[in-house]
Amino acid sequence: MRFKVSLAKEPTHNASVTCVGWSSAEEVYSAGEDNKLLSWSVSNNESSKITEFNSDLYPTSLHFLPRASGSLGKYGDLILITSTDGRFHIVNRNGRIERTVDAHKGAILRGEWSHDGAGLLTAGEDGFIKIWSRGGMLRSTVVQSDHSVYDACWSPDSQAIIYTQGQFIIIKQLTPNIKPVKWRAHEGLILCLSWSSACELIVSGGEDCRYKVWDNYGHCLYSSNVHDQPITSLAWSPNGDLFAVGSYNTLRLCDFLGWSRSLDKPHTGSIYKLDWSNDGTQVAAACANGHVLFAHVIERQAHYLNYTATVQDKKTVIVHNISDDTSEILELPERVIQLSLKYKHLVITTPSQCYIYNSNNWSTPNIFDLKDGSVILLLLSEKYVEMCTVKLELIECHFQEICYLLNEVLHPFIITKVD
Repeated sequence: MRFKVSLAKEPTHNASVTCVGWSSAEEVYSAGEDNKLLSWSVSNNESSKITEFNSDLYPTSLHFLPRASGSLGKYGDLILITSTDGRFHIVNRNGRIERTVDAHKGAILRGEWSHDGAGLLTAGEDGFIKIWSRGGMLRSTVVQSDHSVYDACWSPDSQAIIYTQGQFIIIKQLTPNIKPVKWRAHEGLILCLSWSSACELIVSGGEDCRYKVWDNYGHCLYSSNVHDQPITSLAWSPNGDLFAVGSYNTLRLCDFLGWSRSLDKPHTGSIYKLDWSNDGTQVAAACANGHVLFAHVIERQAHYLNYTATVQDKKTVIVHNISDDTSEILELPERVIQLSLKYKHLVITTPSQCYIYNSNNWSTPNIFDLKDGSVILLLLSEKYVEMCTVKLELIECHFQEICYLLNEVLHPFIITKVD
């Protein structure tokens, strides 16, 4: 498994790109120190200008409002953009600023919607972390510190926040009278962290040039070797099985245990921000030299008896039979999101369809449309295929739907623990 990196010949931004965010499964927004908000088509790596902000607005983070219901892979129409002047802005997809709020003294270093989209947090170099309503009304100031907060994010259930404080990581419950969990995580300043909604593990990186994986009690599960430069960005994939690490001219793909699966050395300068697409197949990166980098996860494999299925490219799967050393090349019209190989069946999902292949006949799969967007979980039993989007569907291998459940309260990533 590795990244396939795509980078334009010349940077489109005229200055450093400070933040990126996915507006859909095929579109990315980027903002930087040139005051521009750009839209990128991932398929052809071309950009178009959405708007140009005032010359005194320098974005530091960008986050699309998540949708609690509806199709996974679709995003909200509101964008949270924080800036160096201590303000955050709620912006629509056309780049028009709907609301501006004076929130901090000094730069806001992090802004993020809660997972259910009901509120947002901001963290600043003034050492404060504040919780706001979706409309921008202050709910509470949850942290007041003498240390700048370089990164912060919500817990998987949005009932706690995690943030950096110098060399320490702190988890603070939003429920009153619960003691925070605090531990010394790095030997230098902690610059970035990420908390997985799926596996509930935490990854952090800092000026000591290491990244580390933690559980939510502060136990270190993995510590990397020392890198050449500080770790500047981290991001978990939505499935919780992978995370990406960014540093100076460095992009690394790791499994959830921390072990490196691939290493790329693109000429990007420092990678300031990383963001995964909702289907977990692609990552976008904001780069110091004005580039926006895209990386697609390829060479994922599934094994069953004498068969190995490999995602060779975005739209190509190769099935190899080691018994007679033959291979079948399966071309898909859209990019591969999930695949599973068991019980003489290979199941592949794309953004809009599901393909069920029988090992006795690779040329004529059963195909049916997916109602609710990208699949984040795919499990096979002897007779059934179970897949999860926002809704949970149990589908017979001959594509007859036999059970259909809807639960808009249940966070779909929780189900990834069940097999």
